[in-house]
Amino acid sequence: MTKLIVALGNPGSQYANTRHNVAWMVLDKLSGASTLSWREKFKGLFCQREGDILLKPQTYMNLSGESVVPAAQFYKVAPKDILVIHDELDLPYGVVAFKRGGGSAGHNGLKSISALLGTPDYARLRVGIARPPIGSVSNWVLSDFTADEQIQLSDYLDATARAVELYQAEGYDKAASRFSRKSLIETP
Repeated sequence: MTKLIVALGNPGSQYANTRHNVAWMVLDKLSGASTLSWREKFKGLFCQREGDILLKPQTYMNLSGESVVPAAQFYKVAPKDILVIHDELDLPYGVVAFKRGGGSAGHNGLKSISALLGTPDYARLRVGIARPPIGSVSNWVLSDFTADEQIQLSDYLDATARAVELYQAEGYDKAASRFSRKSLIETP
């Protein structure tokens, strides 16, 4: 059964290395080891990997549903077979968590997807970016990772990509059991 794996982010080089685009970085890691051909469609970039569809909406975060829903309809992917990867303020940096359904927790990309899909009943892979120590949340999510975080970023993305691979190969329950709420990086 085909799965739709969506990574939320914002288009444009000014956002490429920001916390808000960590999900795109995960898909880049996932696709980087192979010669996947990304194409434009569904207001996004998509490719196929092992029978599943990978999608990076090229709408801004708040309009992600405008990309996800047409892709899901075209490939006849039910909401239960959609995994949305996104940045998560409420998890520490280095920690991921799988979640089924539920609210958006203020994440505008999830709000858009749930509204246009007509249901919040899809899986999410929450990629921890932590809350800002000071300052506004919007400035935090649109800022680059700190120097210390960047040292560990490649390992964090590799481990998160392995979580997605396990989801693809063995399903939600196995991936959630193995990866949820566990630190994926070594703490100094």
